[in-house]
Amino acid sequence: MVPALYVDDLNRSNAFYCDLLDLKPRFEADWIVQLSDSDNESIELILQPRTHDLVPKPFQKTPQGASITFVVPDCDELFERALSMGLEIIQEPKNEHYGQRRFLTVDPDGLLIDISSNCEPSPEFMEKYFGTEST
Repeated sequence: MVPALYVDDLNRSNAFYCDLLDLKPRFEADWIVQLSDSDNESIELILQPRTHDLVPKPFQKTPQGASITFVVPDCDELFERALSMGLEIIQEPKNEHYGQRRFLTVDPDGLLIDISSNCEPSPEFMEKYFGTEST
């Protein structure tokens, strides 16, 4: 699966995702940017100008009610990077009971971004959903 985000400023969004997540452009044109992770080819992201002809008019609105999650080896490292970039932090890194440590920020177009890393789930979560305690 390759998500496509419709953005207001292609260059600004390209810089945001490259700087925060260390993604690299695989293809760039004035109407599309395809980004990927050089260490994990299964991670790809497409950015397109929101008002481009390829984007149907009803879908050219600013996103609401959605988020995109990136699972990374160390969310704390990216949290420090986000701080150094001056990004708005919605939630600081926190271990969630279901086994992810995450922080939340916002991309240049107002899309909620969830940066998560795996961590140990709580014993209560493991017991409730798997009938076992975490190991």
